[in-house]
Amino acid sequence: MEQEQNIISLSGVTIMQEDNIILRDINLEVAKGEMVYLIGRVGSGKSSLLKTLYAELPFSGVKGQVLGSDLSKLDSSTIPFLRRKMGVVFQDFQLLSDRSVYDNLLFVLKATGWKNRAEMDKRIREVLAQVDMVHKGYKMPHQLSGGEQQRIAIARALLNEPELILADEPTGNLDPDTTDQLMRLLIDINKMGKTIVMATHNYNVIRRFEARTLRCENSMLLDNQPETVELDFF
Repeated sequence: MEQEQNIISLSGVTIMQEDNIILRDINLEVAKGEMVYLIGRVGSGKSSLLKTLYAELPFSGVKGQVLGSDLSKLDSSTIPFLRRKMGVVFQDFQLLSDRSVYDNLLFVLKATGWKNRAEMDKRIREVLAQVDMVHKGYKMPHQLSGGEQQRIAIARALLNEPELILADEPTGNLDPDTTDQLMRLLIDINKMGKTIVMATHNYNVIRRFEARTLRCENSMLLDNQPETVELDFF
């Protein structure tokens, strides 16, 4: 029963890019509803681990399971079904610059199989309200601040009611006050039962918003307690 509650389950996993080992012998269980930080120096494997979890990077190992899917058995036809059950938030937002906030979100819904326009409109308004951006749907991305763009990126990640949110340095381009606001938003989303795995090198974030913390170091993934984490990223 306990295994069924695990959103992520990795055993003996090694992640490589070309001929380079990025992380080796990863053993990781992340339970439903957990908030987890990935920390480590630049290039230590944080982003690579996230890419493996959303099936962009291959791996070798005994077991690699995310949201009930065996990563080793996915192919180009089945990967989209896994990704629809998760939301991904990037440091650089990755909004479509040629369309409004509303149309950015509409594009994702259409791409993931939604057909009914009234239902799509309702869902877009729901996620915009959740990130306190319902009044910005008509704006173009370049008309928004960095923090507002990241709120839209989080809204986009929430569209399909994901069980898991993967966030890769989501506050990396934001000032301290905006970072604080975004983290409070992510914490609120986590309290609603969403599992969040977030890569970060922001020391203040980890100290202010304590959670289980995993460190990428020397090609290994180490599990640290929040109060014992010592950060050295550069």
